[in-house]
Amino acid sequence: MRTRAAIAWEIGKPWSVEEVELDPPKSGEIRVRLAASGLCHSDDHAVTGDTPNALPVVGGHEGAGVVEEIGPGVTSVAPGDHVVLAFISSCGRCRWCMSGRANLCDVGAQMMGGLPLDGTTRTHARGRDVRRMTNLGTFSPYTVVNESSAIKVDRDLPLDLAALVGCGVTTGFGSAVNTAEVRPGDTVVVVGIGGIGAAAVQGARVAGAQHIVAVDPVAWKLDQAKVFGATHGVASMAQAVPLVAELTRGVMADSAILTVGVAHGDMIAPLLALVRKAGIGVVTAITPYRESTVTMSLGTLTTWQKQLRGSLYGEYAPAVAIPQMLSLYRRGLLQLAEMVTRRYPLDDVQQGYDDMRAGRNIRGLVVFG
Repeated sequence: MRTRAAIAWEIGKPWSVEEVELDPPKSGEIRVRLAASGLCHSDDHAVTGDTPNALPVVGGHEGAGVVEEIGPGVTSVAPGDHVVLAFISSCGRCRWCMSGRANLCDVGAQMMGGLPLDGTTRTHARGRDVRRMTNLGTFSPYTVVNESSAIKVDRDLPLDLAALVGCGVTTGFGSAVNTAEVRPGDTVVVVGIGGIGAAAVQGARVAGAQHIVAVDPVAWKLDQAKVFGATHGVASMAQAVPLVAELTRGVMADSAILTVGVAHGDMIAPLLALVRKAGIGVVTAITPYRESTVTMSLGTLTTWQKQLRGSLYGEYAPAVAIPQMLSLYRRGLLQLAEMVTRRYPLDDVQQGYDDMRAGRNIRGLVVFG
């Protein structure tokens, strides 16, 4: 079928919205008509070259919509079902899925490269085969995905907001409740209040944290962080140190979560300076893949028994996490509408990323009519 999509053709070039040819679903695949797609920073990393994505690629990996067609052998969904697309699929059979770490699934990792399991593409433009971000490509009204990437949800949920839990909300929330192990009464620092940071603040709040310190140089984001549950806000990690010391009587934070747009190795030492003995520093942000140097004190890592942890998809299994996140939304415990700063038509994807880079968005959302 003919449809349209936003494609990254070259590093450093704007997104190009153009007509594409989309193949029908093959075995184990489904075609989804999307309602919305979040503008996650990870797609921008493909444009800047911070992550080694093969180009050209249809952007977008945070979407929700309605199943329109299923391929042979599909059993988990049917036409008419409402689904949220998870950017990491899980096979349920590999070592990681079987040991409770479905976010590290081997099959999901393979499809993260932008191709289906058979190694061929489903999208074509300008006479070329085009990959899709994490094999989803949600910057298009229609996409064909593996059924393992689609999580069925209740039909009365707003699909535009449900799209957010496909990546950013679940990643940030899980960074707090799973990776940082936030407990009632904890003091938590969240560094970077974008889509993931806002969700990390909410995760810390739902987990019962007493003090949640938001760190961001953009003043209005600190105000918005308080809507999500932050108790305090400062512009930098350096400014957070005396505040956290005062709040904890010198003990320092139980955990600090790094959710900035682009992470660098010299951010780790100040991140760990915010946490107490045996405290946890969590890195959820993406670092340019060419960077391999981290600055930190190995002495305090050992003698103060501090921990530095990475977090992918909040350490959640998509099939479990997505219904849980939407249940929290139903109960009024998870704010999704408040996370959407602006909505854009597909043609304005580039404007959405310009707004993100300029600090004007918590989360931009592409909506399809």
